[in-house]
Formats: sequence, C-alpha cells, structure tokens
Amino acid sequence: MISVVIPVYNEAPNLPVLYERLVKVLDKLNQSREFIFVNDGSHDQSEEVLRELAKKNPEVRFINFSRNFGHQIAVSAGLDHTKGDKVVIIDADGQDPPELIEQLYLRSLDGFEVVYAQRVSRKGESWMKKATAKWFYRILKRITQIPIPVDTGDFRIIDKKVVEQLRQMPERQKFLRGQIAWIGFHQTYVNYERDERLYGKTGYSYRKMIRFALDGITSFSNWPLRLATISGFVFAFIGFILILYTLYSRFWIKNYEPGWASEMLTILFLGGIQLIGIGIIGEYISRMNDNIRSRPLYIIKDTNIKGN
Repeated sequence: MISVVIPVYNEAPNLPVLYERLVKVLDKLNQSREFIFVNDGSHDQSEEVLRELAKKNPEVRFINFSRNFGHQIAVSAGLDHTKGDKVVIIDADGQDPPELIEQLYLRSLDGFEVVYAQRVSRKGESWMKKATAKWFYRILKRITQIPIPVDTGDFRIIDKKVVEQLRQMPERQKFLRGQIAWIGFHQTYVNYERDERLYGKTGYSYRKMIRFALDGITSFSNWPLRLATISGFVFAFIGFILILYTLYSRFWIKNYEPGWASEMLTILFLGGIQLIGIGIIGEYISRMNDNIRSRPLYIIKDTNIKGN
C-alpha cells in the first residue's frame, strides 16, 4: 500500500483538483492506496470538501484538528495514522506536482528508503522568499552535523521503517526534513520545477517562516549557543584591553578625560551582546520546557479513520 499524507490549511478550492491528479498518478502504479488529509484548523470550507470526498471515495481519510497546530504537526499526525509500506508527503496547494510521485516511487524501488524532491526553480514566489529560503538552507547545512539537503521541502516518499522511527521522536518543535536526514538509511533525490499555487494565498507568512527557521536551527545545531559563548569571550577580551588602556592613560600619560558618551556606548554595546546571549539560551530553555510539559502534540476533533 502507498499512503499519501496531505496537510491542509484553507485549501478548499485546491482539494478536488489535487485529489483527481493524485488518483491519476497512483492508478499508473497499480498499488492499493490511502489518502490521509489532515485539516489543520482551516477557516474556509476545507472540512466540508474533505467530508464530501470521503463520502464518494472510501480510500479518502480525513483528520480534523480542534485548532491550528501548524504544518509540521499536521504532517506528523498524518504519519501517525498511515498504514502503507511507502508514504508520500505532499502539500495541498498544488505547487508540488503530484505527477512527480511516479518518479519518486520508481526511484525508491532501487533500494532507497527516502527519495526527496529537490527544487531547481520556484515559480510564483517573490525574490525575497526565494533568497531567504536559499540562504537559510545553506547556512543550516553548514552549522549542523548532519547533511540536511538544500532546496527541498517535505515533498518526498519514505519507507515504512522511516515512518516508524519518526513516530518515536517526541519533540514538539518538528522539523521533519531535518529529522528524516538525521534518521539516515539510503537517501537520494529527484529534481523538479516547483509550480505556482493553484488557488488562494499561502498560509506561510514571514512570521511563520522565521519561527520555522528557529525550530530547524535549534533542533539540529548548538551553533547559536557556541556563537554566544565565543562572543562573550571576544568582548570580554576587548573590555580587558580597554581597562588596561584606561589605566595607562590615567596614570602614565596623564591624558584622561572622563567621557560620558564612550562610557554609555560601551555599556550599551556590551549589554546588547549579553541580552542576545540570554535570548538564545532562553530559546533553548523554552523548547525544553515545551517538551517537559508532555502535552498532546495535537488534538483531533473528529476523523473517519477507524480506531480513533
């Protein structure tokens, strides 16, 4: 069986079109299949559209969250309920072409547990979003100890054994493409051109992108903490030099003018560095606190998946 996990957030117009395209592709593969749509607290008609699709097609399963929990949580919920030997993750906006699933599947038959789709171009996106995404993934690759592929999203096909390992990762700040890279196994990629959205606007604001980037960095790198530590040593050394220079000016060359401006600049500059370091430490502590609480990762309002 092939399971297809589709996170949904305000994608009502796209769902029927996406479903038809998915069916056409999977018909070619001649495999039993299931479609798991995870409605992440949508405010449009997505829930009604999914219920209608499920009535007409028994292979359609849906999960409705009690509220919006986030894209990565929605994907994780879908993975928790898959039964397939291979699982495809694809967004509902139509930017990732379902037709590529055939290539991903055939490539996986060559002995790869993970085959991810790597973007060579991104249509319909601003230069700012393209630039920030490009530099984020390249910086992340340099500061992490595991090779996280660049120019990739969550669009991929993974083996059941990878899904089983993901289910054992309880952290709340999910960064699935990093987690899958960390798991290992044999991985490869297929290049593709990313299309424009079919309908509607993206739900990924710059605020959500920044939060997602922080989750990725803090989940797979201690580099920010090291940077804060190194900065502390560097500026402590500079401060020590300034103390020596002040004493030299005061007692040897007798050329010392007490200066309010220089004093305030030094205090504010060093204070800013200290606050940055405290903020970085706070980010890690906050994430530890979220995981210690052990609250449910998501809450299901209703579903047509048996046993839930």
